[in-house]
Amino acid sequence: MWIAWIEFDLLLGDVHSLKEKRSVVRPIVAELRRRFDVSAAEVGDMDLHRRARIGVGIVSADRAHAVEVLDAVERLVAGRPEVELLSARRREARSDD
Repeated sequence: MWIAWIEFDLLLGDVHSLKEKRSVVRPIVAELRRRFDVSAAEVGDMDLHRRARIGVGIVSADRAHAVEVLDAVERLVAGRPEVELLSARRREARSDD
């Protein structure tokens, strides 16, 4: 079994409050969950209105599938016009490591 995850550091566009931040971050998280059947959540920078950290995790039978899904997830987030992707950190691990 493979466990893989990716964490995005995002700079939000024209956002001036935490309420506006939620209106940008929630749809991204919902789309990731729906489209890729992964676990996704806002995982950091909760008190900063122009920054967000989103984490995505997947469990897969093989590494190739997990990497393929994380690649697609990264493309989706990087392509969102309302955010700027500052960094993406990822890791894969086997369950018997």
